[in-house]
Amino acid sequence: MKRGILFSIAGVMALSAQVLFADLVIDVRTRLAQNSSAAAEAELRDYKSRNGVTPEYLEGLSWVARAEAAEKQWDKATADAGEVRTQSERLLAKRKVDADSQLATALGAAYEVLAQSMDAKGQREAATRLLRAALVKYGATSIGPRLQKNLNLLALVGRPGPPLEEAQFLGTKPATLASLKGSPVLLFFWAHWCVDCKAEVPIIARLRQEFGGRGLVVIGPTQLYGYAAQGADATPAAERSYIEAVRQRYYSSLLDMPVPLSQKNFKTYGASTTPTLVVLNRAGQVTTYHPGAMTYEELRAAVEKAE
Repeated sequence: MKRGILFSIAGVMALSAQVLFADLVIDVRTRLAQNSSAAAEAELRDYKSRNGVTPEYLEGLSWVARAEAAEKQWDKATADAGEVRTQSERLLAKRKVDADSQLATALGAAYEVLAQSMDAKGQREAATRLLRAALVKYGATSIGPRLQKNLNLLALVGRPGPPLEEAQFLGTKPATLASLKGSPVLLFFWAHWCVDCKAEVPIIARLRQEFGGRGLVVIGPTQLYGYAAQGADATPAAERSYIEAVRQRYYSSLLDMPVPLSQKNFKTYGASTTPTLVVLNRAGQVTTYHPGAMTYEELRAAVEKAE
């Protein structure tokens, strides 16, 4: 009986520890949202003194580094992101990146903030070298698209748009980007679960109506995620059917938009954020690369620039 009680106590303690770890990141993000960075940092120090450096701690610290970058506190952001990177890679000596989602989040954020800081300090070449080196090490992991996104933010505009993989698709068969030279092109990377993507649809439909007569072509790449409604696991065939149902319901004004279906396209364009919007000019060069939603006015200006 006593042994059973001890095991029960141990189980409760383990569960409490799991809740504590989850709560750490939630609490840090809450403090940052309340503009209480000092409180967030104090919570992290207290956690570290009791638990040491864990993936939970590193994810929490990565959120602090992101907040510092947003405030352009580049020295502090560099120091905190540097610690996250160093300590994350130390932990990776004993595990793979994707064995721990918190470690992957922390490491991806660390490289993102370090590159942003370098670029802000006029060190864009060094930032691109950092990201390219990280892609060699981690390009095949879950943080690969995030690293590519940050590299694209620094180096893709002004270069030819990378070709799209088009073997699988929904709707009409996509034309190759090479064959579309002479026309401005808008790439709209979207996901079936993405609320912001659905909100972007009327904006894109309006712009296509306005600029279609001047040759604008809209292509909407998406990919399979392994799940469908409410996050339920789905086979590729079942998820594809679900994507088609989402497209019919929420993308009705863009049903004739070609939809290449490929994870490779998302990796190539670093579309770890959805929507990601990319505009190519008539020469096939990228003139706008924007992870995240855009307003009608912002996207219209981007399309006009590509004319």
